[in-house]
Parts: sequence; C-alpha cells; structure tokens
Amino acid sequence: MRYTLLLQYPEMTADDLGPEALEEGMRAFAEYAAALDAAGVLQSAEVLHPSSATTTVRVRDGELVVQDGPFADTKEQLGGTFVIEVDDLDAALAWATKAPSVAWGAVEVRPVATRYVDGAWHGAQPVR
Repeated sequence: MRYTLLLQYPEMTADDLGPEALEEGMRAFAEYAAALDAAGVLQSAEVLHPSSATTTVRVRDGELVVQDGPFADTKEQLGGTFVIEVDDLDAALAWATKAPSVAWGAVEVRPVATRYVDGAWHGAQPVR
C-alpha cells in the first residue's frame, strides 16, 4: 500500500540553524532517504521551498481568492514529503518514526487513495 509521509516542522533559515545544524540535518535526511531506498519502499521524496513561497487558491462564494502564504497559520509548516510503498500502516508508521524531523515536528502518515500515472488514474476511490 502506498503512503505519503508529510513532514511538518518549524521553519528556520540556514542562518537560524547555523552551519553545523544545517549539515547535520542534510546528512540525517540523506541517510533516511537512502534507508528507504535501500529497503525498496521509496517511491519519491520532495523537499519544499519555505512556506513564504506558497500561494493558496480557494473559491469562496463563487469568487477566486488567491492568497500569498500557506493555507494554515501555524508554527509548523509542511516541509517535504516521502511517498513509500509498504505492506500496511504498521510498516508506514515504523518508517515515519525514523524520519529525522519527528524529533522536532510531526510526521503525518496518510494512505494514498489514487494516483495519476501514464495518463490515467489508478487505485481505489478516495475515502470520504
């Protein structure tokens, strides 16, 4: 089953972190991605630009609303994702607990309902 691990944590710049912490974080995430890949479960990984680069689009009362910034006003922001293919939720949770950012943020584990590949949707219908 496919799961997306959504990494949420407080945003900090490279200057906020300092060179040692930045290097350690990059090393930790590289090792985590390599471990997922070596286990044959990694489908993709994405590191996102800071939430300040976000644009949120909504339609409210028939009007398009375009907002600069993230959709939520929180201290933690979505910083990246890992998409993995594992046997079940327990396996996905086991990998989530190994994400470096779990120590300072949250890792949301969400099953993938459908995915678009080669011009068609595949998988079950989304859970409502």
